[in-house]
Amino acid sequence: MSLKNKQGLTEEQFLARYDAGKYERPSVTVDMLIFTVTDEENQNYRKLPEKVLRLLLIKRGDHPYIGQWALPGGFVEMDESLDEAALRELQEETNIKNIYMEQLYTWGDIGRDPRTRVISTSYMALVDSSALEIQASDDADDAKWFTVSCKLFQEHKELTDSGYIYQRLIRLVLSNEEDELSAIVKIKKTVEGKVTKIEREVIESNGIAFDHAKIVEYAIERLRNKIEYTDIAFNLMPEKFTLTELQKVYEIILDTELLKANFRRKIAHLVTETNEYTKDAGHRPSKLFKYNRMRGEEI
Repeated sequence: MSLKNKQGLTEEQFLARYDAGKYERPSVTVDMLIFTVTDEENQNYRKLPEKVLRLLLIKRGDHPYIGQWALPGGFVEMDESLDEAALRELQEETNIKNIYMEQLYTWGDIGRDPRTRVISTSYMALVDSSALEIQASDDADDAKWFTVSCKLFQEHKELTDSGYIYQRLIRLVLSNEEDELSAIVKIKKTVEGKVTKIEREVIESNGIAFDHAKIVEYAIERLRNKIEYTDIAFNLMPEKFTLTELQKVYEIILDTELLKANFRRKIAHLVTETNEYTKDAGHRPSKLFKYNRMRGEEI
């Protein structure tokens, strides 16, 4: 016996009569944060090149925010899941498959897109730069890598009757040889008893479209947190690498110098020695290592 609702309809009858246009529906998009690590240009061939963290952005070729830079992404089709849409966008932008990707957060502030109500889910992808082949999407004029700088420059904590309010101002700078983009993101953490609320707001943005500055800041904070207790950094490494190269990747993500002995002790179980050495001119040969997948996931 089929259950009926208050109108006397079975589920089959209800679905057959359902009007999908009864309620206004927001558009749903995915935004991709594609990070890689590359070497800076080095004038001194005897000195190991420094590493830089880079983020892929596209230059918008149409309104809104025409001429400004945005995260690659697009609208979710009716016949695909969020993850499928993100993978599609990722493959369209990088032309490679089997990339590390994780869902970060869903952004739904009213007015975040002047076209219509848009809810966006952001994804982070980490890519070995040696495997990349970047191309601009249909609605973009260009696609380029930007070096990432994300630093705290002001903070304030205020006690309240039931907790506290902690505010931070983060300066985000995205730059390459031709462009420098910047933004200031305010992060407000409110604690009242057992309840914690965190709000992000872009209070200044120069050249970065939509609310993408705070999406980038959030992704960098997540990356910095996860690199401390997971093997996520190895997704940015080539198949074979030196321990010094690996340490430099950790340092540019964390934005701090690490003690060599402590670092090597921490990651010892995550790497396996090879019988190969570097062959760079001007440097002493260094032993190459590989990621130990059998011991991965947690540090």
